[in-house]
Formats: sequence, C-alpha cells, structure tokens
Amino acid sequence: MINDYIISSLSFLLLMILVLVGVAFFTLFERKVLSYIQIRKGPNKVSYLGILQPFSDAIKLFVKESVLPNLSNYFPYYFSPIFNLFLSLIIWIVIPYFSNIFCYKLGILFFLCCASLNVYSIMIAGWSSNSNYALLGSLRSVAQTISYEVSLFLILLSFIILTGSYCLIDFYYFQYFGWYFLIFFPLCLYLFSSFLADTNRTPFDFAEGESELVSGFNVEYSSGGFILIFLSEYSMILFMSLFSCLIFLGCDIFSIYFFFKMIFLSFLFIWVRGTLPRFRYDKLMYLAWKCYLPLSLNYLIFFIGFKLLIISFFIYWIKFS
Repeated sequence: MINDYIISSLSFLLLMILVLVGVAFFTLFERKVLSYIQIRKGPNKVSYLGILQPFSDAIKLFVKESVLPNLSNYFPYYFSPIFNLFLSLIIWIVIPYFSNIFCYKLGILFFLCCASLNVYSIMIAGWSSNSNYALLGSLRSVAQTISYEVSLFLILLSFIILTGSYCLIDFYYFQYFGWYFLIFFPLCLYLFSSFLADTNRTPFDFAEGESELVSGFNVEYSSGGFILIFLSEYSMILFMSLFSCLIFLGCDIFSIYFFFKMIFLSFLFIWVRGTLPRFRYDKLMYLAWKCYLPLSLNYLIFFIGFKLLIISFFIYWIKFS
C-alpha cells in the first residue's frame, strides 16, 4: 500500500516536471510561429536555433527583484499565483496515461471543477493588487469565464450523453472507428472556441487587454509571481489542446500520432493569436449568450432524443427478434 502511494507520488512529480518543460518549449514554439507570421526571425541566438531561450528567460525572471505594492493585501496577493499554478497542474492527472496509475471514472467532472476554480485565483489576484487596471481585468475574466463555461459544459454534456460515461478512456473506445470531429464538426468548432475564451486567449484576451489595461489582472506582479501566472496560463493551453484531442480527435493516446494532433491544436491557438484582432466586449457576451448557448442547448436536446431513439430501437429489436 505504501509502495503504491510512493509510486503514485513519484509519477505525479515526474508528470509535473515534464509539463513545465513542455510549457517552456511551447513558449519558444509560440514565439517562433508568431515571428514567422509577422515575417521576421524569432529567438535564434541562445544555443542552437534558440532552444535554450525559454530557460534563460526563466532564470532572468526568477533572479529579478520582486516588487510588492504597498497597499496590496499581502497574503491573497502572494498565494493566488501559487494556487493558480497548482490548479493548472493538478488537472493533468485526469488524462488516462500509459501507466494507468491515475484513471478517474469522473474525469470530465474533475476537469470542470478545476477549470471553474481557476477563475477565483484570477479574481483574487486582481482584487488584492489594489490597482484599478488589475481589478477591471479580473472582473472581465470572471464574467467571461462564467459565460463561456455554461456553453462549454453543455457541449461536453452532449458528448457525455452520447458516450454514456464521464471517464476519458471510454472516449477512446467510442472513437475507435470514427472521430467525433468528422461526425459533429460544428460542435467541435464551438468547443474549441470556448476553450479559447476559457483560457483568455486572443481574440478573447480581455483579462490581459494590453492596449487599455496595461497588462490586465497581472499588472502588479513581477519576478516569481508573474512567472507562476505565465506558467499556469500556458499549461492550461497545452491541457486544452490535449483535452480537445481526447474529446473529438480520436483519443488514441497510446499512439504517437495523437501527440502530433495535439501539437497541431496548440499551433491553432498560436495561429489565432497571430491572425485575429481582439473582440469587442459586448460582442463577446452576445456570442456567448445569444449564439453558443442556444446552439449547445439544441445539440443537447438532439443528442438526448437520438440516444433515446437508439435505446428504444434496441429494446424493440430484442423484444420481437
């Protein structure tokens, strides 16, 4: 029993280290892609092709002096980035890995709980900074996340009703002969754009509106606090890419092609950032409540009816065969 706890703890620790290394290289990948979109060279000076650039940036940020605002609420201000990173890292254990040490039967519910809690850390970070810009950014983030999580939950509920399980490994069995992406193409696009809004990415980056809010909710953070917020945001982007592959691109996590699909979805996150301008805030709310919510509700009703039709057909066939 003790050995199982030790192996699980070491596996989780190794997973966290690999996720943070993946985040470091993802930031390099983003800077490279954005530079080529803007017809310029990205980081290419530090080591071969700039591979060690993320690590030099991390060292530079960690050794900088941490500035504490005089009027800030110290403990919420200090602990909210730590809580934010903890939530974005612990959410990774819902993925069914090779070792099968962590495999939740209610994995999607755990994901939704952690994704919903993430907004509290942003809200507390903006409020405890005691800055008008940070407070406005955190309030925008709360409103945006709550709005898009409603439609996100309904879209996921459609897939859950179709699959009949909250466990992510069952999505692998159900998509063995065909991807959900090929069958439910519009719903997958709604889900991907909801993930964009949930992670505060362009064109929905209102919590970090640089043009009007300086840097949004993290404007007062520097050094270690800033890098913790940065790591949590990018680990959530990587997780959303992985989760999107699990839900509608096959879920064949035991194949190397799965990770190529994940890299492609991560590339889409960056491509959207380099292409689209920021939405207007009223249009963002209009899109959430007037477009995505009715569509996701209609799809949910359709899936419930479709599942009941299949069940009644099988009952009729068994009864009269």
